[in-house]
Amino acid sequence: MPPSHASLPTRRLVLRCCVALLLGVVGLAARADGVDLSQFATQRTDEGLELSFSTQFDLPHSVEDALHNKSVPIYFTADVALLRHRWYWRDARVANVSRTWRLVWQPLTRQYKVSTGGLNQSFANLADAMALIRGQAGWLVADAKELEDGGGYYIEFSYRLDTSQLPRPMQIGIGATQGWGLSIERSYTLNPDFSVRSTSP
Repeated sequence: MPPSHASLPTRRLVLRCCVALLLGVVGLAARADGVDLSQFATQRTDEGLELSFSTQFDLPHSVEDALHNKSVPIYFTADVALLRHRWYWRDARVANVSRTWRLVWQPLTRQYKVSTGGLNQSFANLADAMALIRGQAGWLVADAKELEDGGGYYIEFSYRLDTSQLPRPMQIGIGATQGWGLSIERSYTLNPDFSVRSTSP
């Protein structure tokens, strides 16, 4: 006997519960390798959705050695994907943005230079340079026209020491055991007002 129309809302409810369960599994599988996420907040503004985050980690000796003694630029990259749940199909990818910080030691001036988003800043010491690299405030990750009321949004976030931008000979053989595996991945559900829910999946 074919299912009645009255059973459709029930099937939808079951499907939504399954999606929520899967998101919970994703949250449990979130990874962190040497990086702590000390702050993560979102805010809806007239321009769109803004993200502020801050990380904590120590720069491994092997990375400092490459920076100071081999004059190798070091890169850090943050990736953000904003998605919205859809019960009838796969979740919609609303926005996908990335930001990269390039750190260089300049021996002639004995300064550190950080480049990101077309901006360049110089610092007298590594601690100040790393303070800029470890976080971002007021980062516009989605335009206002891409946001709709009603909730159902979540964010997938990752931050890493980006070895893919190192000189190719250096990419061979480096990994977490050599101190080059700094990274963190997180998934956060957003409230209807687009703030981060206090309990992330």
